[in-house]
Parts: sequence; C-alpha cells; structure tokens
Amino acid sequence: MFRLRAKKVPVIILITVIILFVTACGSSTTGGSGATAQKTIGFSVYDMQYGYFQNMEKGTREAATAAGYKYLLADEKSSESTMVSGATDLLNRGISALIISPFQPTALSPIVEQAHQKKIPVIVDDIGGGGSNYDAIVISDNTKGGVLAADQMDKLIKAKPGASKNVASITCEPSAVYAARRNAGFEQEIKSLGYNVVASISGSSQQEKGYKVTKDILAAHPDVAGIFSCNDPMAVGAAQALADSHKSGSKDVFVIGFNGDQIALDAIKSGQMSATIQQVPEKMGQMTVQLATDLINKKAIHFDNAANREIYVPVNLITSANLPA
Repeated sequence: MFRLRAKKVPVIILITVIILFVTACGSSTTGGSGATAQKTIGFSVYDMQYGYFQNMEKGTREAATAAGYKYLLADEKSSESTMVSGATDLLNRGISALIISPFQPTALSPIVEQAHQKKIPVIVDDIGGGGSNYDAIVISDNTKGGVLAADQMDKLIKAKPGASKNVASITCEPSAVYAARRNAGFEQEIKSLGYNVVASISGSSQQEKGYKVTKDILAAHPDVAGIFSCNDPMAVGAAQALADSHKSGSKDVFVIGFNGDQIALDAIKSGQMSATIQQVPEKMGQMTVQLATDLINKKAIHFDNAANREIYVPVNLITSANLPA
C-alpha cells in the first residue's frame, strides 16, 4: 500500500484563483439605474385605501423592482402612530433608502434623524416635509394647478349669461402645506381676473366635510358661481351638496377639483363636476425611486426649488373633452 503525495500548487496560481473568486462573489445583478439587487427600497405610504396613493405605490413598486431593488411597504392608514412605527420598522430592516408620503409631516423629523444616523437617505413623496431635514421632496406643481383651475373657471363663467362674480375655495387640512398652494394659486389668479372669493374654508380633505362646507357656502352666498376644491373627494361632496340644493351640478355652479381621482372623472362624465386638475402620482412614485438611486450613488440632484429641495411634477386640466378612456 502506498500513500499519495500532494503536489505543491504554485503561489501565483493560488493568488489568481482567490482574486477571481472574490471578484465573482462581489459582483451582482444591476438594474438600469445602477441599483444592486441586494439593496432595498422602503416605502411608507399615507393610506392605501385611496386611489391616489394606490397609484403612487404602484409607480414606486414597479420602478423599484425594475431597477433591481427589493421592496418593502408600510401602510400608515391615516394614523400618525402607525406612520412612525411603520417607518421605524423599515429603517430597522436594513433598507438603503426611505421613501415616505407622511400622514403627519410634523412627526417626520425624528424619522429623518434616525434614518440619517443609519446613513439612509429620505425622499418625501407629496404632503409635506414638516420642517424636517429630508434629502428631497417630490410634489405636484400645485400653484400652477390652481392657476389652471382659475383660468378654466373664468372661461366657464364668462360663457354663462348673468353669472355672478362670486366664487368659493375649499381648502385641505392645515397640515397639508403643499396642497395649500393649490388654493393660493387659484385665489390669486381668480381675483386677478375680477372675481370675488367669498369663502375660503377647510373641508379637511374629506368628502362628507366638502358636502357640509358647500351647504354653508350656499346658505351664505346663494349666488356663488363656482367652487374650487383642494382635492377631488371634497369636490364630489360639493357637487352632491349642489344637487341636494337643487342646483344642477356644472350647469348652475361650476365645480373644479384636484387630483384626477376616479370619483371625480365619473362626476365629470355625469355632468356633476366641470373639471379636475390631474396629478400623476404614478410618475411621482417613479421619480422618487430614481432620486433614491441617485442619493444612494452619491449623485448630484437638480431641484426646481433648491432652497427647499423640491422637485415638481407637471399637472393636467381634465374636462369632459379629454376624459381618460
């Protein structure tokens, strides 16, 4: 019986094998945006019961997966405590970037601070930054949308003989600081066109409150010719209040909303509303993922408003003439 003797492998061959092995292990599949498959995007969304945020989530998810990221979602369900706990959980699960559409922007600062301690960039998608030190915020061009609404309302009222010059403005909740630009843009433009804003009242973004404040507006100003609403649910509530007050929707009082929600599109189709300013939340979601990728890769970002790190997404006027199919 004999014993095999192991041959000595030259050192240079061993070094070459080790280098090749390390290189192979270090490589990974990359997406079109340069994201590695091992990185994860976390998205904390305002409330998935609303169509607007469903579309935003869809854009975020599809862009993240297309870029090769893993994707985690936390639904805030219109709750500040759920927002904080859900975002904290995402940060503790090793995400590479946090995207958040905050239910309560004023509660955002501790989340951003915790993220930055972990070297995780934070991109806010709409609603507001709450004075926090976020890295970027994506919002619709709200001021421009308000101007579009005013110009359309002016066009409609001018075409109606004997219409008054009184209009009303229904605002979102006070914490929605970016949405407030819609009403500010509308009111400034409509006044410049010679109209009187006889009421500017918050409907707290809720359909039932939009109904109630419209009833109050009609009681105080029965000759109001147009109502602009900060969002579509309140606009639909306003249209229902007009119908219950025996005013036939867009034929008597012109109602214009903001968002492009399906309920508004249906109301425009049925003649209850005159128009809506369409946001594109799916595109907003896509944009936040690209920003996350740039921040992860330490790339410079171009801001529309550098002082507040804002990036604007264009909006569209939707009427019965160009309703989506």
